Amino acid sequence: MTAFWVLLRRELAAYLVSLSGWVIMAAVAFLIGLSFVDLLLAVRQTPLPVHVTEVFYQTPYFWIIMLLSGPVITMRLFAQERASGTYETLMTSPVRDGTVVAAKFAAALVFFLVVWLPLPGCVALIRYWTGEAQALEWPLLGSTYLGIALLGMLFLSLGCFASALTRSQTVAAMVAGLLGVSLFLLSFAAPEPGAEGPVWARVLGVFTLVEHMRDFTRGVVDLRPVVLYGSTSLAFLYLTLRAVEARHWK
Repeated sequence: MTAFWVLLRRELAAYLVSLSGWVIMAAVAFLIGLSFVDLLLAVRQTPLPVHVTEVFYQTPYFWIIMLLSGPVITMRLFAQERASGTYETLMTSPVRDGTVVAAKFAAALVFFLVVWLPLPGCVALIRYWTGEAQALEWPLLGSTYLGIALLGMLFLSLGCFASALTRSQTVAAMVAGLLGVSLFLLSFAAPEPGAEGPVWARVLGVFTLVEHMRDFTRGVVDLRPVVLYGSTSLAFLYLTLRAVEARHWK
């Protein structure tokens, strides 16, 4: 466990002291702020029919942040180590491969959650602007953050796998982005509720990211997407571990 915490601090420091880490945080904060400016302009015309978090998730800004932040955050995890020549030094140190993968993924997840910190402030601002500052629903914010964390785990695990396959950060980001967008598009492959459809469409329709996130923003926590995202993330982390261990076969 000591090695895990050392590697975790190392990876977090790499995010927080690098220019790219601050650029990512600034870009996400800008997009979140931009989306809430649009919401403020909307509530001047008519009151919001649903909670702010549900309206925010329906904006394109939310999915732009979700689909792009994962590949950008994870592209450096293994690819940069390979390109800089520190990969072999790290992997031959007295630490297990699984510990390295777990620490890098945990650091990416912590940083991912940090960049979403402006969200509660923007929700509070909307509530204050509409005269409902006392009606800030923390359980609803908590379920929304849970959905964001679960989606983040999924996209970050895809990014870890892609980064472990190449020494090019650009290629890693492109592969992770392609995988993430493909999973997102599966949300539109599912047949309508109660409608018949091909078996493959119903199977792929399990990854209805849009519908799952809608439930989380409404305060509905269903264990099925929790298990789905958790198991899928573990599966891609296992593939990442196997890709890291592939150096033993050369």
